Amino acid sequence: MKKEGSNVTNNNQNNDTKIIDATLSTGAAPAGGAKKSRSSGSRRYNKGAKASSKPKTAEEAAKKELTADNKPKAPNKGGKKQTPKNEKKQPATKADNKENKRNPNEKSGSRRPRGGSKSKKPALKIIPLGGLHEIGKNMTAYEYGDDIFIVDCGMAFPDADMLGVDIVIPDFTYLEKNVEKIRGVVITHGHEDHIGSIPYFLKKINVPIYGGRLALGLIEGKLKEHGLLGKAKLNPVTPGSIVKMGCMSVEFIHVNHSIPDAMAVAITTPVGVVVQTGDFKIDYTPIEGGMIDIARFAELGKKGVLCLLSDSTNAERPGFAESERNVGYAFENLFHQAGNKRIIIASFASNIHRIQQIIDNAARSGRKVAVSGRSMVNVVAKAIELGYLNVPKDIMIDIDNIGRYPKNKLVLVTTGSQGEPMSALSRMAAGDHRKVSVTSEDFIIISAHPIPGNEKHVTRVINDLMRLGAEVIYKSMYDVHVSGHACQAELKMMLSIVKPKFFIPVHGEYKHLKQHMSLAQELGIAPDHMLISDLGQVIELDGENMKVNGSVEAGHVFVDGYGVGDVGSIVLRDRKHLAQDGLIIVVVTIESESGTVVAGPDIVSRGFVYVRESEQLMEDARHLVRKALDDCQERNVREWSALKVVVKDQLSSFIYKKTKRDPMILPIIMEI
Repeated sequence: MKKEGSNVTNNNQNNDTKIIDATLSTGAAPAGGAKKSRSSGSRRYNKGAKASSKPKTAEEAAKKELTADNKPKAPNKGGKKQTPKNEKKQPATKADNKENKRNPNEKSGSRRPRGGSKSKKPALKIIPLGGLHEIGKNMTAYEYGDDIFIVDCGMAFPDADMLGVDIVIPDFTYLEKNVEKIRGVVITHGHEDHIGSIPYFLKKINVPIYGGRLALGLIEGKLKEHGLLGKAKLNPVTPGSIVKMGCMSVEFIHVNHSIPDAMAVAITTPVGVVVQTGDFKIDYTPIEGGMIDIARFAELGKKGVLCLLSDSTNAERPGFAESERNVGYAFENLFHQAGNKRIIIASFASNIHRIQQIIDNAARSGRKVAVSGRSMVNVVAKAIELGYLNVPKDIMIDIDNIGRYPKNKLVLVTTGSQGEPMSALSRMAAGDHRKVSVTSEDFIIISAHPIPGNEKHVTRVINDLMRLGAEVIYKSMYDVHVSGHACQAELKMMLSIVKPKFFIPVHGEYKHLKQHMSLAQELGIAPDHMLISDLGQVIELDGENMKVNGSVEAGHVFVDGYGVGDVGSIVLRDRKHLAQDGLIIVVVTIESESGTVVAGPDIVSRGFVYVRESEQLMEDARHLVRKALDDCQERNVREWSALKVVVKDQLSSFIYKKTKRDPMILPIIMEI
């Protein structure tokens, strides 16, 4: 193992490999200055980490123990019992005698020396905290001994039944309980489903974060909003960089995706190498950054990979994912087709490659480019600042200045490709955008494929835009979008070159994981060497076997406004109840001594019926409540809780009998 670890490091020496020890990292490196300060930063992080003959670190100790355990034993000549010289000084214990009785025929050469036996190496634990059976919220913890590090820390958007919830983040409970073991967070790329939860995580656990310059630049903006930027430790890395996480180390490998600086990770542990691909595709003609580093994956596969965790998003799609350049060719044709109309393009804000091709086509056609939508403005500004967008001089204009140019000289790049209600494109479709009014002189391109569950929202926006007279282009009509995730042929290629002993499909719904497992089985991976895990399950790998050993706290944490975790299943149930059937509030005042009703009952309804059109129903409800309270007085019932239950039960039965509805009923009883 030690030899393999050293080979990983030496393989990248010619590529300006940077080795960082996470346990020694104390300061934050600005994402924007990665290129200038890289060498000085790495010296700071590696301070005191020089090689030594003594095992000063947990990694060296683990490797030394592993080497000792794997040494071949000397043959037992003549079959005589071989006893260490100092064993006579150590009397046999009861446990030793018991062991001898259990194994009377055990050969002396295979016996463990008493007093010098070594305990079995601990297993590597892989704990998915997000990204399984869902799209989004990606987060995986790796634990070995006293060291833990995390790959990605993403968020997810709420489902339709999560009323009022802004975003969904992973449950950090297990990590909070083991905060002293955590060495850092590794980021594969800068999409929201991989970085969106970082501010909420750092509020609880402040550890170093390692990622590409663009990912860290986007994280900086989030931390600034939350007032955490000054405390965060952001460390830029590049493909080939190696970060030591206690007894483990993480190597970054270049991959293709729909955002620059996307990287996979190869994790060297005392029990073997684990590869996690992150989001990837194989693009032979990428816009930026070069082709995925297939050679490095193949080299790892040749040396031996214990386990592969691979992106499953497109496991149901045959063939290869199309190149991002194909979208550029489609844009070129559509820009010509737009004629004298204003062009509005909706895309994911983080798809820098797509935005670059829009800018290139706008420059060729003599158009100015403006961006709309908060996230789009922030991402474009950061990408220009870090040099990921190549923008010709004077082509970008502010959205406030679009009135100064004729429509046939404008391109607007906006958010809202998923039909989000508050996005810029949705507000344009509803006629609520303060700076853009859609007319028949607009040519609108929706350059994205609807995420499962968003189809209705996207269709609604398209219909509204067409009603305003605009010409709308979307994926089913032209090739205006390609996926950033590998399809079946690419997934098979990754499995074939990495050659993992064990396989765990990740990043997808259950059907995606199941299909990905079927692809692996076609390539010869045995079913008992694959696993579809669940959130919180503890997957243990000891080098020879893979098993699930218990679970930890995991699941969904809802963020609603400033509240994090204060909205749970009960609150969501109440919100759903209110949304479906409305609310009835019953207010009554009673005399504390006698229990006599002195005021009310008054009934207030919200979301149930229009009171002015249902006055008789409300009057009958008042009489029912008054009668119920009089009965309680006669039976000498005085407790508030009992009175509320009686009012709620009788009024609920009455309302359902009359309307077949079940509104939430809230009795309010006051005493004087």
